[in-house]
Amino acid sequence: MQSQPHRDAISRPRIPKTIWMLGFVSLFTDMSSEIVHALLPIMLASGLGASALVIGLIEGSAEALVMATKVFSGYVSDAIGKRKPLVLFGYGLAAIVKPIFPLADSVWLFTTARMLDRFGKGVRGAPRDAMVSELSPPEIRGASFGLRQSMDTVGAVLGPLLAVGLLWWTMNDIKLVLWIAVIPGFIAVLLILTSVPEPDDAQLKPARLPISREGLRQLGKPYWSLVAVGAVIALARFSEAFLILRASNLHVSLTYIPLVLVIMSVVYALSAYPVGKLSDRMPRHLLLASGMVLLAIACLILAVATNYWMLFFGIALWGLHMGFTQGILASMVADTANESYRATAFGVFNLVSGLGLFLASGIAGLLWEKIDPSASFVFGSAISVLSVILILRRSVAAAHTALE
Repeated sequence: MQSQPHRDAISRPRIPKTIWMLGFVSLFTDMSSEIVHALLPIMLASGLGASALVIGLIEGSAEALVMATKVFSGYVSDAIGKRKPLVLFGYGLAAIVKPIFPLADSVWLFTTARMLDRFGKGVRGAPRDAMVSELSPPEIRGASFGLRQSMDTVGAVLGPLLAVGLLWWTMNDIKLVLWIAVIPGFIAVLLILTSVPEPDDAQLKPARLPISREGLRQLGKPYWSLVAVGAVIALARFSEAFLILRASNLHVSLTYIPLVLVIMSVVYALSAYPVGKLSDRMPRHLLLASGMVLLAIACLILAVATNYWMLFFGIALWGLHMGFTQGILASMVADTANESYRATAFGVFNLVSGLGLFLASGIAGLLWEKIDPSASFVFGSAISVLSVILILRRSVAAAHTALE
């Protein structure tokens, strides 16, 4: 007689091939982007004299643009009933703008390239997440989002590692390293063209949900309460550029600065899939709350860090919190959103989160400049604790509603 766990393993469907291919697309794109991302804060601060506040505003604006764009790309995707054209455009734009970075010689040109790169990310994000949601059987939805997120993060590990090796090989020739970063982005575009079809079961009936108060109300109260929680979570998690600046503040040498993102991304990649899989078997909100507790601890450690061990331990916890939160949030959006307007739901959620991230990065930069670098991380820790309270309160409210 078969055991219950064995029967469960047999009955659970496998993750579809298209989701695996989207994972590889994310891997190569993130490899390209993270080589650039690992070096930009140092180039802006040391090479072009940008302050921490300016860097915070650039990074916050870039991420806010991602989130704002997702609203409209999600709406357009729902309206035309297609996912792949927007996914291809978004990844393609990110690849095309990469050569601007090694050519840029001013803060405004770097900012323009960064904004275009993030605009591409925003265009592809909501349609891609909707595609993952639609292709994943509900019983493995958390695992599917976790897998794609893990593969994305593997790219985020390989990118900074390549940056370290290339900096050593080129004797810190940053511009040459940025030219090499162009290659993985075009590999990702080739994979979309050849290996990511528009799935037959994702041929949606066009759904023209008006972006108005009445139209957005159709997304439902559970969805909007999740949006509110997501905004506070974003407010606690300012740009990872501040992790790089913190390492520089503690005198980590230029060659090894990219290791900041390597350590964060390794932990993120190793945790995202198992946590996503676990979320298919237990309440997602408990894992989300645990992730924000980890962020609160990480921020406190980074605030008081005086040596490399404390610095990198705090960064590792930051990566673990990402593994506990990002895929879980995507799964929760899919769980609560109206099926007909799922891409729009992802887009609106990410817009609100992006505004929180923009505000958080601006505040972190201001605290860094006006008070002390540690003040930025103390702020992040305090907001993380607030988010835990809100997550648990939302869960209790949902349970009471279900009983009524």
